[in-house]
Formats: sequence, structure tokens, C-alpha cells
Amino acid sequence: MRTISIMILALCGAVVVTATRTRLADAAQADEVIALERAALDRWGKGDPKGFLDTYAQEITYFDPMIERRIDGHAALADYYRPITGKIKVSRYDMIGAKVQRHGDVAVLTYNLRSEGVQPDGKPFTARWNSTSVYALIGRDWKMIHSHWSFTAPPNARSVG
Repeated sequence: MRTISIMILALCGAVVVTATRTRLADAAQADEVIALERAALDRWGKGDPKGFLDTYAQEITYFDPMIERRIDGHAALADYYRPITGKIKVSRYDMIGAKVQRHGDVAVLTYNLRSEGVQPDGKPFTARWNSTSVYALIGRDWKMIHSHWSFTAPPNARSVG
């Protein structure tokens, strides 16, 4: 009877250790995905969209509230960003409520972004966004396979409906 009890305790201990390692690995990978996004945002704020381009997989799909249709592919996004390169100036931003949901080799990062900066005409701005970035583990690297940006609802729209 004592041998069975020891075996059960050992098995329970192994399960706890495995679960703890899995949680720690998932947390580390969530931190890695958020760090990739922050690094891209840092570069974006200095007028350099290459930070995002470096995170994109070749098959990236992209939704932006300023355009009518989805953009498909890395080359198309590089073309889309080219005219705004060097023109974006973000003095500070807050990534609010970042959450990573991981399922196998896919991680979905959602957050709200509040950014402050200066428009090309010199006027200050504050922008508020909803963001969804879908990352896939490709080889050993997390690459973004889908990005979706939308404006947060202005206060007067929240009371409608």
C-alpha cells in the first residue's frame, strides 16, 4: 500500500511540474509576442514601418480603417507603407490591456493603443485604436500572419444602440 501511495505522489508531482513548466513557457512566449509588437510600435513612432514589416510573414493579411479592402501579402504592405515612411511621429504610446491567447503554434495578441504625436502638418494628435495581431510560430520565430486595426468608439457613439 505504501508503494502505491509513493507512486501516486510521484505521479502527482510530475503532473504539477509539467503543468508549471507549460505555464512558464506559455508566459515567456506571450512576453516574446508582446515584445515583438512593442519593438514594432517603437519604430513606427519614429516613422519607420520596417519594424512591422520585419514581423510580418510573407502571407500577412491586413485590415486598416483607412482603406476599403484587406491588403494581402508582404510586398503589398511594403508598398502601402512606403508613402508614409518618415512622416509618422509618435511621442508616446500606451499598450493597454495586452492579452495573448495561445493555441498551439498560433498566438492572438489583442490590446488597445493610445498614442500621442504630431501630424505631418505640425498639429498634435491623440489616437485610440483596437488592435488584433495574429502570430504563428514559423520555424523558431513568431511571425505576424494577420493584423487588424480599428478605431475605438468615440464617447458619443457608446450611448447609441
